Amino acid sequence: MLIEPPARVGEHPLPDGRVIGWAEWGQPDGTPVLLSPGAATSRHLGIDAAAVAETGVRLISLDRPGLRASSPSPQRTFADFAADVAAFTRRTGIGRPAMIGFSQGAPFALACAAADVVSALAIVSAADELAAPHFAGTLPAELQHLVSLSVDQPERAADVFTTLTPEAMWDMVIGGSPDCDRNVYESEPFSSAYRTALQEAFAQGSEGYARDTVLAMRQWDIDFESIRVPVDVWYGELDLGHSPDQGASLAARIPAAVHHLVPGAGGALLWTESLRILRTLMGRVSESH
Repeated sequence: MLIEPPARVGEHPLPDGRVIGWAEWGQPDGTPVLLSPGAATSRHLGIDAAAVAETGVRLISLDRPGLRASSPSPQRTFADFAADVAAFTRRTGIGRPAMIGFSQGAPFALACAAADVVSALAIVSAADELAAPHFAGTLPAELQHLVSLSVDQPERAADVFTTLTPEAMWDMVIGGSPDCDRNVYESEPFSSAYRTALQEAFAQGSEGYARDTVLAMRQWDIDFESIRVPVDVWYGELDLGHSPDQGASLAARIPAAVHHLVPGAGGALLWTESLRILRTLMGRVSESH
């Protein structure tokens, strides 16, 4: 696994005067693939650079509003993010790219698919819709409290989430990960890149992360039935933190989605299975053309 700093970074203006921050890996003329990163991380952390090079991908990671270089948008919705991405793709002339949504970035990527902004989608170790009725009664008490607070009192929930720091996020991820994931997260240069992405995500404060988390913990205002692009749903069989049923019910709600459960793997699939994920995604892009 080869973790490298971005080859190029920048910001693009949006129609309402805000900007969206981005970082790129791969050749500028490669096949564009957008990345919606995980919780509380910036554009800085990419995936296996060797896999990006082998598949001819131009990987473009986007900061969500209020994280690192992207302007805040305190009352944003999933649909608002999809509109931002559509404006970005128009301005950069990349058409309808493929997209990867990782962890808490997954519902934002699903919103882009529902809005037909992207041509194919891989959601990897996705944060699941914990407020969905079929998960009622299955969540640990503390997590159920946060979900209920996000649904019933979103402003109070945001106040809770704004207390998080980059250090606390690191401790939470490491503490809740199986050995196979800790071996990835604590290795170099991954650990330094991940810590940098955490620090960057909080550069404007914690409000951007808090809004992301409130949105992710409430019922998602996403029309799954409108998704007509190919979607691959990836989970590791040892990953018990992202979804109560490892994405089985989530995949079943998305038309024609393919559910992949990788034996012996955890939640770090985006890096341990980069090549397989990108090859599958590029195959979907070819099929859709």
